[in-house]
Amino acid sequence: MAVSAPVGIDELLGRIRAAYDRVGPEEAAAASRAGAVLVDIRYRALRERDGLIPGALVIERNELEWRLDPRGSHRLPEATSHDLRVVVICNEGYASTLAAASLHALGLHRATDLTGGFQAWKSAGLPVVPS
Repeated sequence: MAVSAPVGIDELLGRIRAAYDRVGPEEAAAASRAGAVLVDIRYRALRERDGLIPGALVIERNELEWRLDPRGSHRLPEATSHDLRVVVICNEGYASTLAAASLHALGLHRATDLTGGFQAWKSAGLPVVPS
């Protein structure tokens, strides 16, 4: 088995992001109104500091795949199908890219992430509530 040359995180993110369309804050809000599931993977301290997006599911990053796998034994009720539209949101849009790639590997082919993360959502003046 041949070993491929190592890549840095920036190259890896670029490769992953080339495989699907990311969404901006307004697109994420519109997707939510159209039935997409917004998933906030930020850790607790950030949610407590900055607030929450109303209606977004909060799923810690280390539980994401187990909660959204439609065939998984620990799935959430929202994890109904591999056709589920999921928008993953982290703080600034980096960890969410890796999370979306992981969801793609599970067959959630409509998964994407929010460019700029929660901070872009908040900067766009979209709704935020205290945690």
